[in-house]
Amino acid sequence: MTEQLTVIYNDTCPICAREVRGYKRMTERHDLPIRFRGLSEGELDAYGLSKRAAARRFHVEENGRVYDGVDAFARVWDRIPRLRWLARLVRLPGLHKLSELLYDYVAAPALFALHRRRVSKGNAYRRG
Repeated sequence: MTEQLTVIYNDTCPICAREVRGYKRMTERHDLPIRFRGLSEGELDAYGLSKRAAARRFHVEENGRVYDGVDAFARVWDRIPRLRWLARLVRLPGLHKLSELLYDYVAAPALFALHRRRVSKGNAYRRG
């Protein structure tokens, strides 16, 4: 692993933030070249993302290219020794498609709906 990976995630989402905290712990334990950029930190223009797009899906940037969804998760998992098996698993042809469908049509929309509800109640970062 030579290039740094940047994880771009919705840090105003309690579920997303908790998952990324776990990634951060594993990253620090292994001194891995992974950076984390939360939605509330701003400066998403550098990745070609609006706040809405960043809140809607999990993203990573690697070598100047932005990946999202299952492919983004797999890139993170690939870097973390303890999770490499999971990256290989979700890349299997049948499981990759199933994972994409579940993320695209169940997990991501549900988490984004919760995010919109928090924003409308004034409990989340609103700029942008």
